[in-house]
Amino acid sequence: MTISLENAGKRFRFDWIFRGLNHRFQSGERCAVLGPNGSGKSTLLKVLSGHLSLSKGQVQFQFEEKKVEPYAVYRHISYAAPYIELIEEFTLEEALKFHAGLKPLLPGFTAARLYELLALPRARAKEIRFFSSGMKQRVKLALAICSDTPVLLLDEPATNLDVQGVEWYKNLIAEYAAGRLVVIASNDPHDAAFCPLHLSIMDYK
Repeated sequence: MTISLENAGKRFRFDWIFRGLNHRFQSGERCAVLGPNGSGKSTLLKVLSGHLSLSKGQVQFQFEEKKVEPYAVYRHISYAAPYIELIEEFTLEEALKFHAGLKPLLPGFTAARLYELLALPRARAKEIRFFSSGMKQRVKLALAICSDTPVLLLDEPATNLDVQGVEWYKNLIAEYAAGRLVVIASNDPHDAAFCPLHLSIMDYK
């Protein structure tokens, strides 16, 4: 999967969030999009996911060298972010089964395997609304990382995670993200220290 940006710019009213961005994101690449809060990192990820259109320039999606239309991009992307909510009335077991029914999991994965990976004992029958913020973040990350998609977008993945949770998330990336395009937006470079490519959103103001 490749996502190509050509002279890309996005603005809201008269304010440019970013502009003049040229980059080709491709499979196997791990890229950290860095910048302070409110700098436009989330906006860029939404463009890469096909959820937002550009104000200027072009974005092109290709899978196995064939063009992917914007309306079909979601099939190729897993996305976790603080602003993407879980269905809080579901129990953890229901949430995992529901997700697995909508988006294929990685080969060999089942909802039961996901539950084991989450390491949340005694949470199977608990409704999501009773989870702590850190537990919810674990669920979001596990669902995204363990879905069988060529593109993985993570916005502020360490949000609400303790030290052990951050290590857990990094281990998931190391084990299950090989060969995929991984783009991580964060205001803390340590969250994406394993990304060899760094892109500063502040360079495109």
